[in-house]
Amino acid sequence: MLLPDFNVTAAFGFIDPFRAANYLRGSGLYSWDFISLNSQPVVASNSARIETEVTLAEKKTYDMIVVNSSWAPERFETSELKKWLGNHLRNGATLAGIDTGAFVLAAAGLMHRSRATVHYEHCAAFKELYPACVLEEVLYVIDGDRLTCSGGAASTDLALRLVQIQHGLELANASAVYLFKGRHRAGNEPQVEHDREPVGYSMPAKLREAIVLMERNVEEPLSPAEIAATLSISQRQLQRLFKRSTGVTPVRYGINVRLNRARGLVTQTDMSVAEIASACGFGATEQFSRSYSAHFGVSPSLDRIEGRVPFQFRAYPTHISA
Repeated sequence: MLLPDFNVTAAFGFIDPFRAANYLRGSGLYSWDFISLNSQPVVASNSARIETEVTLAEKKTYDMIVVNSSWAPERFETSELKKWLGNHLRNGATLAGIDTGAFVLAAAGLMHRSRATVHYEHCAAFKELYPACVLEEVLYVIDGDRLTCSGGAASTDLALRLVQIQHGLELANASAVYLFKGRHRAGNEPQVEHDREPVGYSMPAKLREAIVLMERNVEEPLSPAEIAATLSISQRQLQRLFKRSTGVTPVRYGINVRLNRARGLVTQTDMSVAEIASACGFGATEQFSRSYSAHFGVSPSLDRIEGRVPFQFRAYPTHISA
């Protein structure tokens, strides 16, 4: 199920291990259809247009339904789609959500108390909207007949794991080699590896620990004194760490962490500005709105509109964080 603005890498990265398995085994172990909400081509987030063979209106059933969505999944949480997904579940199908696909499944009432994951950019919004789900910020989660994946290249890891479960380690390994896949990652690995950055820069361990504390205490922020005490360093050492590596004070960095979390809630949920301010540790709505506007160059209400438009369709100049 391709929803508009889906991520191409996630979609085809998920399918290719099954294609490779078919080729290497010399038989049709797997087959798939691309499904759309209507008969029109589906436009991906990189502007690729994908023709689909099947729509919801057609009475075709599947062993697995994979919902692939990215930008603003709430736009497509229709009663027709919810009914279609529910019917497949009742008929014994496995349901999967890639990137933000878990939002669609959860909105249909099909993820209650299930373990799930979404792309890290959307984790805060998912936690706020669906507290009955157990969100894990990992690559992918297999929880019975519910599969969820953070998207991107992680979708290939999930597909290879399914090949392994269904047809053995040898075929999964051969499929990975055929696709030039490096290490096959386990589902419980973190989405972002904290011991290294892609460009090779590694921040000091104490600084990383301080940032993790800030990210875990957004609603009730810790003071620099509390962070320093937790890390068993002085406030002066903490100050030096932040200034040297980030160019800002611990207080400023902490505010930025909370504002970035708030932006995710502004652009990815329908929570009120007051609710978001409270969830992100700001005492008053007015203070929050001023800080938000100063940091992002746009008010929360305007960003709610512009932030839900995929980048390739936005008017320029875009708003850039300070």
